Amino acid sequence: MTVDVVKPRALPYAEGVRISSSRARDGSRLAPDRLSIQRLSCNLIVGLNPCEREDKQLVYFDVDISAFHEPGSGFNLRRLAKDIRQEVESSEFISLESLACLTARVTLRHAVKHDNIVTVRAAKAKALVFADAAEVEIVRTPQDYLAASGVGPSVHASPSTNLDPPIFSFSLDFLAQGVASDLHSSYESPVQERRHFAAIALGSNLGDRFANIEAALRLLERPKDFSPLQEPGTSLRLTVVNTSFLYETAPMYVTNQFSFLNCACVIKTTIAPLTLLAILKEIERTVGRVPSIRNGPRAIDLDILFYDDALIDTRPESLKGGLEGLEGHLVVPHPRISEREFVLRPLYDMVPDYVHPVFHKPIREMLSDVLRASPFGSPAMIKVMPFPAYPRSADRPPPVTSVPDVPRTHTHWMFPPTRSAVPYRQISIPWRTRLMATLNVTPDSFSDGADHVALSAALAYATSSARAGAHIVDVGGYSTRPGAAHVSPEDEIARVVPVIKGIRAIGSGTSDAGDVLVSVDTFRPDVARAAVFAGANCINDVHAFTGPDYPLTTSSSAAAAYFSGMRGTARELAVPVVLMHSRGDAGANKDYSRYDSVVDGVIQELGEKVEAIVRGPGGVRRWLVMIDPGIGFSKSVDDNLKLLRNSASITTDARTVDGRRNSLRGYPQLIGASRKSFLGGILSQQDESGTYDGRQTTPKERGWATAAAVASAVQQGAAVVRVHDALEMGDVVRVANSIWG
Repeated sequence: MTVDVVKPRALPYAEGVRISSSRARDGSRLAPDRLSIQRLSCNLIVGLNPCEREDKQLVYFDVDISAFHEPGSGFNLRRLAKDIRQEVESSEFISLESLACLTARVTLRHAVKHDNIVTVRAAKAKALVFADAAEVEIVRTPQDYLAASGVGPSVHASPSTNLDPPIFSFSLDFLAQGVASDLHSSYESPVQERRHFAAIALGSNLGDRFANIEAALRLLERPKDFSPLQEPGTSLRLTVVNTSFLYETAPMYVTNQFSFLNCACVIKTTIAPLTLLAILKEIERTVGRVPSIRNGPRAIDLDILFYDDALIDTRPESLKGGLEGLEGHLVVPHPRISEREFVLRPLYDMVPDYVHPVFHKPIREMLSDVLRASPFGSPAMIKVMPFPAYPRSADRPPPVTSVPDVPRTHTHWMFPPTRSAVPYRQISIPWRTRLMATLNVTPDSFSDGADHVALSAALAYATSSARAGAHIVDVGGYSTRPGAAHVSPEDEIARVVPVIKGIRAIGSGTSDAGDVLVSVDTFRPDVARAAVFAGANCINDVHAFTGPDYPLTTSSSAAAAYFSGMRGTARELAVPVVLMHSRGDAGANKDYSRYDSVVDGVIQELGEKVEAIVRGPGGVRRWLVMIDPGIGFSKSVDDNLKLLRNSASITTDARTVDGRRNSLRGYPQLIGASRKSFLGGILSQQDESGTYDGRQTTPKERGWATAAAVASAVQQGAAVVRVHDALEMGDVVRVANSIWG
């Protein structure tokens, strides 16, 4: 029997509520109960056009819950309707989809069980001339919000704000398990506590600028260290949930000083704005900021850019609305945002669609306005990636003793803007592709197995590669060749650590390997940690933190463990990471028919992993991530050629996949095509004219073929190319840089 009960006018602002229940004769449930709120009316601001943001308009919501609550559990539809109206009517989203997502999120806070399903239909009345409404429908479960935004239904979500990261459909269900422990450790506060989103700008141009910014971020997540600032009856909880890229920027206003590093972060916090400002000032003093002239040099500078969508100005009434009297007061949004590229660009990396609550423009539009107004030849912002110095120097203490392990900086790389990315102004800085030399200390590598197993041979290769111009040496102790033998973590450590220590012991100098950067090619947290402590500066993971399992499912407990371990290790050690697209065994899983192209497949699959690695509690800093499309891994010969031919499009802003903005936009890219089997496949094919019958080649006979692939990667704007022959390929890179730089 199915019983359907509808009560019209049960709620003040809805047409009615409905409950549907199905039972068998023995009382067992045949299907989940369905609870509904019908046509809940809300008066709010929504829309992109300026005219839509002048006045509130009616939006109607139908909310259906597939619920597993037992009879008498007291599910309160009246309270739910009140909470939905309160949340959505205080929002100012651009899209109806965002409103529907927010409504689903609020509903799932009430329907807290993991197997509940919520369907939300949002209708924007009178939006279309020849229809009653513009309408969208979405379906959400608690897992969608755990995986996508780091907010689980068991904790009280923030008030609505378009700083909240957008919801996207996540196929990596196991990540919800890995993130769950982070959520509970970060948000153990009572359910009734209200959380807010805020954007904070960070800048530094004195001392070890990179270490200063990392130290400030680590202090920011330790607000309880500033307990004297805590007000009675309040809590100090704060988590960094997103970071921008890091930029080197010419000084503004006072120009006779060193260049700045600039970035921004989005935080989630229970801390009130004035208390948050006081904490930021304490962090500045702790890191080492001293009084200086306005806009002058400083070890660290922290500013609140946005706090939800609030308008705050603590200045006297006579000064409000201007740019005077800012010292010692809090003005949010920051009054100079609209003129500062070094603030807008980091915000653009994280929240390009956030609408400024005063100017009512999205960040992307404000950035475009600034660039259009800039005179030709103005100094450009350049992305930078720092490489920390390991092993840690015993006689050099960390910059800030109250936070754990902030390594000093060994060097940094600069990346001019991606050529096809917009918006970017014309700049004169040449593009420079760097060289990564591959050092396999394995007996069964596909290309150079056993060549460098002996420590003396490995060190000789590292030295010769550095002298040939290699910028970084990639040391690997586990072959990714299909069918390669399993290697235990202990054996992998025993292979790579002596080599890394040997490279570091050679001695410093510009003509040998002493100062060359070292990366460790591993997907295991224990190996990565041991290698970094031995002297590696970077982690290169062919499985992008999820291990070799494929496909990834909810039962992939090993993948979740790899994800949690690698993400935590990279965050703690503050080292750059190279995240590669792969699908388990390199020779398998080559079907991309569900996508329009293999390029879309890489963007979608690797993009989801990168988003999970960068965003949410415990995320890796965005400026420490480099992506690798995985040439030769689970791709056909034609797929590899498409990736090489179109690799620049993998990281451009303009590209969208399935209607979603490209999650890999803006990241520097590594291309590794050296000696791979797809090159041998091309060389073995008969020429169309029939004059060339093709030939079989060993990996070491594919040098000229590798040169063609390397030249293509440089032409496409690769930040790094990974090669085996540093001397020969170094020549290719230098000439190609000169042609296309």
